[in-house]
Amino acid sequence: MHKDDILKELESIVPKEIIKVDEPLKRYTYTETGGQADYYLSPTQNEHVQAIVHFAYTNDIPITYLGNGSNIIIREGGIRGIVISLLQLDYIDVSDDAIISGSGAAIIDVSRTARDYALTGLEFACGIPGSIGGAVFMNAGAYGGEVKDCIDYALCVNNKGDLITLTNKELELDYRNSIVQKAHLVVLEAAFTLAPGVKKEIQAKMDDLTERRESKQPLEYPSCGSVFQRPPGHFAGKLIQDSNLQGYRIGGVEVSKKHAGFMVNVGKGTATDYEDLIHYVQKTVKEKFDVELHPEVRIIGEHPTD
Repeated sequence: MHKDDILKELESIVPKEIIKVDEPLKRYTYTETGGQADYYLSPTQNEHVQAIVHFAYTNDIPITYLGNGSNIIIREGGIRGIVISLLQLDYIDVSDDAIISGSGAAIIDVSRTARDYALTGLEFACGIPGSIGGAVFMNAGAYGGEVKDCIDYALCVNNKGDLITLTNKELELDYRNSIVQKAHLVVLEAAFTLAPGVKKEIQAKMDDLTERRESKQPLEYPSCGSVFQRPPGHFAGKLIQDSNLQGYRIGGVEVSKKHAGFMVNVGKGTATDYEDLIHYVQKTVKEKFDVELHPEVRIIGEHPTD
């Protein structure tokens, strides 16, 4: 389909005000990098998402989903086709010992809501800078907890635009993986079953985790979060540190001097700088320790043409 025809069709199935054309994606990533999206849509209802996905599937138009852009690198060439931002699906509802949240809600906010209602089980997420959809997508975890421990179900859309509900077991949650990734689904909503707790104790645990995070992680710079998965029997940050790579820089991106598992944008760095630095770190660690490092961060989009 011609670009103008795609726009006309989109405007016929969803409100015009949620559609942006040739939108710079660096506005929506924690790394502050990324080229343009052909069409950037911010649906406010599940039905909008279904309609867009069905349209894209029927017309063979590529589609990409974005949460809050905290664990992703988007290349300067941008993304062809349709990009759907799910951040407007950000409701958080509480019922007894359950929290039901839209995929666009920040998992930090869901963790704080649990605290406010004296529900325990989500304290580990108090510092994870991601959306609920992204957290389910990669089974996010920190400090000994992970989404797998407390999620009840997720409401998803498949690539045809159909709604499906997946239980904890059906989500196939594993280390930084899920059926959401493997089957190219998108999360619209997630429900968490928690346990009654004591608000003061929950707050104390969250305060402790926040202090530990702030003391170790380079939160003062734009970054894509933890770059590499944990290799079996090792810690990625320790391997990188022992390879004397802290402070090593390509372009405007460097391996954090504060935590070797992070790469930070210290001076107008580009997605290409991030990607080149990732490859350099992988190569160096492989040569020094014979250990393969696999990215935890998602790298998507087109390479720049110039």
